[in-house]
Amino acid sequence: MSDGGSTPARDEAVVAGPNYRFTVLSSRLIRMEWHSNGTFVDNPTQVVVNRDFDVPEFKVVETTSGIEIVTRHLRLRYDGRPFSSSGLSVSLLKGASDPHYATWRFDEQLPESPPHRGNLLGTARTLDEVDGACTLEPGVLATYGFAVLDDSTSVLLTEDGWIAPRAPIDDVGAAPSHDFYLFGHGRDYRAALGDFHTLTGPIPLVPRYVLGNWWSRFWRYSDSEYLLLMDRFRQEEIPLSVAVIDMDWHLVDIDPDVGTGWTGYIWNPELFPDPPAFLKALHDRDLAVTLNVHPADGVRNHEARYPEMALAMGIDPEAGTAVEFDVTSRAFVDAYLTHLHHPLESDGVDFWWIAWQSGGTTRIPGLDPLWMLNHIHYKDSAREGRRPLIF
Repeated sequence: MSDGGSTPARDEAVVAGPNYRFTVLSSRLIRMEWHSNGTFVDNPTQVVVNRDFDVPEFKVVETTSGIEIVTRHLRLRYDGRPFSSSGLSVSLLKGASDPHYATWRFDEQLPESPPHRGNLLGTARTLDEVDGACTLEPGVLATYGFAVLDDSTSVLLTEDGWIAPRAPIDDVGAAPSHDFYLFGHGRDYRAALGDFHTLTGPIPLVPRYVLGNWWSRFWRYSDSEYLLLMDRFRQEEIPLSVAVIDMDWHLVDIDPDVGTGWTGYIWNPELFPDPPAFLKALHDRDLAVTLNVHPADGVRNHEARYPEMALAMGIDPEAGTAVEFDVTSRAFVDAYLTHLHHPLESDGVDFWWIAWQSGGTTRIPGLDPLWMLNHIHYKDSAREGRRPLIF
């Protein structure tokens, strides 16, 4: 995750006109932008944090129909108009593996029958409610030898790591904006992944305990039951390194007039009468601890730290009005971390299991609340020099 700041490509990598910009990042990776206002993005985004590649050799040729950009591996043809399948294409000069499809065309759909033909796919946003196979998002590897990473709708990161929307299109009816990266690596998948990680940033190192065995079960444990179970594992010489406490660590049976029990920050005193002592006991057993959190229902007036949250958000605590969850509000996020999470971490919680149960939209178009939760918790977990971690 980036801390923000400008990460522009080198000037010599850029080929631009009034409404378009191409950036030759490597001989097999080209960024393509179109914006009717001519507004292009140099900020890091949710996906892309680095565009400062060593510029490869390439040439630009003006033709009667537009321009060509030619690298050692690719030939890009563009007609100067809003991106279209007839006006924007990239041909593989090396590494083509399908006799019928050696040229990528904007917005053209090719036959997909992976793993033998087509995009080799990537990951899934969430596994919530998945039972069996699930749909995967497109990836940057494909048997055809080219694939697209579409960054058109991701939000931007500011210099301090906060978020900002992309520039709007002023003209009604204007062509939509585009910002994507064409990977044309043939079947050199290792090189494609190398360019991908240069573009999106290195994979961060995790604390050593992450690589051990974790114990997790959705079960209404008490502190004594949980500690006995950990001791039993040790007696059986089954090593564990992480203790996962699912959502029953907090109150779940609350007044229906207040809300549901999915969101909560008060330890259940019936099960955990002395949380700091319980967490210390787990640490004494060389276990790191993570708690499950579902923050979507905000902070209701039954919470112990509701008064601090209400005051931070300009709400009279006496009114009892719920503090709505808003991950796009800096004031809410600061209070959410300071008043709800940091005290629990001071008691001994090492990191957070971030779950989400309420949709995929926020007040900022294109911003997924689950991504933003991951982002703020990851950045916050790095304070005081700690190695950052979220689950």
